[in-house]
Amino acid sequence: MKIAYITAGAAGMYCGTCLHDNTLAAALMSKGHEVSLTPTYTLPRTDDPSVAIDQVFFGAINVYLQQKVPLFRKTPRFLDALLDQKWLLRMVSRFASGANDPKMLGEMTLSMLEGESGQQAKELDKLAEWLEEILQPDIVHLSFSLFAGFARRIKERLNVPVVCSLQGEDLFLSLLEEPYYSKVVRTLQERDRDIDAFTVPCYYYADFMSRDFGIPRDSIQVAPLGINPHGYEDIPPRQGDDTAPVVLGNLARFCPEKGTAQLIDAFRILCQKPGSERLRLRIAGYLAERDRKFYEQQTQRLTDWGLMDRVDLVGEVDFKGKLDFFSSIDIFTMPTIYHEPKGLSVLESLASGVPVVQPRHGSFPEWVENTGGGLLVDPESPQALADGIWQLYQDAELRRRLGRAGRAAALEKYDHHVVADHMLAIYRDALDAHHGRSSERADGDLRRAG
Repeated sequence: MKIAYITAGAAGMYCGTCLHDNTLAAALMSKGHEVSLTPTYTLPRTDDPSVAIDQVFFGAINVYLQQKVPLFRKTPRFLDALLDQKWLLRMVSRFASGANDPKMLGEMTLSMLEGESGQQAKELDKLAEWLEEILQPDIVHLSFSLFAGFARRIKERLNVPVVCSLQGEDLFLSLLEEPYYSKVVRTLQERDRDIDAFTVPCYYYADFMSRDFGIPRDSIQVAPLGINPHGYEDIPPRQGDDTAPVVLGNLARFCPEKGTAQLIDAFRILCQKPGSERLRLRIAGYLAERDRKFYEQQTQRLTDWGLMDRVDLVGEVDFKGKLDFFSSIDIFTMPTIYHEPKGLSVLESLASGVPVVQPRHGSFPEWVENTGGGLLVDPESPQALADGIWQLYQDAELRRRLGRAGRAAALEKYDHHVVADHMLAIYRDALDAHHGRSSERADGDLRRAG
């Protein structure tokens, strides 16, 4: 099968969607399929070797200028190509990694969803032309629903099915200001009719997107997140003893929505308990410039409570740093305050043999129940989170038992090759349905001609 997989760079930061798209594309390639992982906006940043093609469509500079300056909607392609040079996009990524504030992006989001009638129509024509004349894929996969505006023009040019992933767009959309929020949702619902099949990483998100965004439930298929076990399966179990530190870990963007404040609240509660002297906290992950004030507030709280000497702020980690991080912790938590549809670092923790404590919402009940690798607690409650962590802190044997179960199930059920098989089944169903519709149209044309 020849697959065009359209993904989006995240302005120089590590992004769960980028990591997943790269892992899935690599797994599909290993099964003998021809996959062109095609970046948009900026170059994707991955912690595995990137399999993306050496070309960027909808370059961030061109997209912005075409939105803001009418002249750039008519510039010749050689000028567009100058602005899409990789070194320039990398430089822009370094300065713009904190600039993708949803509150400022309503106008551009709406324009992108409008596709062939939006301000970036020229960019869409370039992508569709390249797909038709150079790549000639059997199927096109859009990595998230805000690309749904591409589908109509792509299908006009190529006459192939278009699959689209839903991967947490609701959080982005919820931050858009009016009137753009309502306009974007209405346009998304209209453009969703151009999509042959939707994929989601968990059953919770399938039901949510159908209920809250009006996407027909029977058009949504579950294709779980996948991880390449290389590296994770080699992490030795943490043995520990009655005197060694017990390290609580968190790997996520350092921001309010990922529950960092709730984690710090829970850590303070735990540190006030008799017998908690061995507890330590390690926090790793990306810090956007827009969240720096929040970061300073949280570190000041830890300082005021006299807890900073028990906290290790690791910062952003590459793949080796991630393996080192999971090798160093005994318990993992990512207590998001929103209903997380993905939670890739939770699966990475489970694959590393580290038990998790997660809020009972979003994708987390599915991950925990399918692996038996952790505990679920009441969401948005620092006390409930602290109680779950305390249970594992006190019981080393329970930590080991949950860690073993979680690793075995994660490596079996969420291996990237297993997930690739799920996605291939979705592609084949979309192709069969598309060919069936094409045959019906051809028969109708023959009858009318006769």
